[in-house]
Amino acid sequence: MKNIDNAQEKILDHYSKYVLRNNRKPLNVFTFCEEHDINETDFYFYYANFDVLEADYLRYFMQQSIRLIMAEENYLFENAKTKMLSFYFTFFEQLTMNRSLLIYLIGTERNNLNNLKKLWSLKKEFQLFIKSLDLSEPMMDNQPENMAKIERFKNKGIEELYWGHFLATLKFWIDDTSSNFENTDIFIEKSVDTSFEFLEVKPLKKLIDFGKFLFNEKVKN
Repeated sequence: MKNIDNAQEKILDHYSKYVLRNNRKPLNVFTFCEEHDINETDFYFYYANFDVLEADYLRYFMQQSIRLIMAEENYLFENAKTKMLSFYFTFFEQLTMNRSLLIYLIGTERNNLNNLKKLWSLKKEFQLFIKSLDLSEPMMDNQPENMAKIERFKNKGIEELYWGHFLATLKFWIDDTSSNFENTDIFIEKSVDTSFEFLEVKPLKKLIDFGKFLFNEKVKN
């Protein structure tokens, strides 16, 4: 994962303040750079346009969250479920500290294609993290080729499953009106717990419990 240098950080900082004050993109790159004493060549060194820049915010929050949890003393010794919970809680804490910016970047419309493209920039980073958790059973060295292909397909399925879970959690956080977003914390804990129960083929009790939580939230809203 790349580190953000001072010049790039300056561009991101000025851009975030601009869109939050004006609720829109700058007129163009030239005027944005001129107003904030940024060399236009420097801007284009990092970003082709404002959409690419906006997607980089989301990627930055994810990378920062992964760095933070990996820096924890006991991270390497934790099981996969604990690592995943640590990631989710850390990531959404980062988002909550920057909620106004994230709501601007993502919006609340389900069918906004430009915003979906921004989210798609996170997919590779997120699935690399999921892959690092090694959720599937290891393949045997002498495993037949057809079985190996099935195992790789299964692993890809797990990555796609958790990507869908990530998007659902993000949507839940955007819509959450509870104090300190405590319902998002409950959603994370119950949904991650349920997903691991599925992997362990013991889903029923946890699935019912998670379903009750979602039903109660819908009734209240």
